[in-house]
Amino acid sequence: MEDVLVKEKSEFRNYDQGDITAAVKEHYRKMRTRQTYDYVQAMKKKYLTFDKPMHLWEAMEKLNALIDVSDPDLNLPNVQHLLQSAEGMRAEGRPDWMQLVGLIHDLGKAMYLWGSDEDGTSQAEQWGLVGDVFVVGCKFPDSCVYPEFNELNPDMHDERYNTELGVYEEGCGLDNLHLAWGHDEYLYQVLKNHKDNTIPEEGMVMVRYHSFYPWHTGGSYTKLLNEKDEQYKEWIKDFNQYDLYTKCPKIYDLNEMKEYYLPIAEKYLGSGPIYW
Repeated sequence: MEDVLVKEKSEFRNYDQGDITAAVKEHYRKMRTRQTYDYVQAMKKKYLTFDKPMHLWEAMEKLNALIDVSDPDLNLPNVQHLLQSAEGMRAEGRPDWMQLVGLIHDLGKAMYLWGSDEDGTSQAEQWGLVGDVFVVGCKFPDSCVYPEFNELNPDMHDERYNTELGVYEEGCGLDNLHLAWGHDEYLYQVLKNHKDNTIPEEGMVMVRYHSFYPWHTGGSYTKLLNEKDEQYKEWIKDFNQYDLYTKCPKIYDLNEMKEYYLPIAEKYLGSGPIYW
């Protein structure tokens, strides 16, 4: 993996890099302002319908048209980030299922195909689609990117939602929390609903929580966690090195990569369509 690195690890996730700062910061302002508890419930009801059949590789091709506006490290179509992550794992001999997770971990961003500007799930408005996620229904921690935006959320002025525990019970565990709506939870639920899915539990956890930085990197939400979440964190940290540190200017040919990765995808997800 070292041969594809173009900058030091400390240079990744730098949210004060001149030209990109304004766009990324505005994305997070919208995300923090508009992602309320009620919004998240509404998005789950609207988008978790599993009634749009699309093959995995078609979804991969669709990400050629999407650039993640929240990412300060990469200004390439999102599919290139997926290929870089998967190839980083492949180069280090990681299990084939983990390579697959690297390849598909952001495929939930395909939600933009039927998303809307109003929901923040479109190509133009991505605040309900991409970015670091946080828990809704309780106080936002200072470990969030641009914590100065926390107070802009209406829930932070509602006594039901602005305490450390909020609507949750102490020790309830990550799986019982509602995170900000985005591509992680969407893809997790799509894969969970997919009858042919045999991706191991570790891989499903990687899909679901890889953008939950206030927890796995920021150390927040300790009162909500349970023992199982410690195992989750180990899996996420393992995955995270390939999610972050493989980002580089290298461009892969999607069709050339298909010959290697499609058989792995069919091994764990079958050959039929996935219902989005």
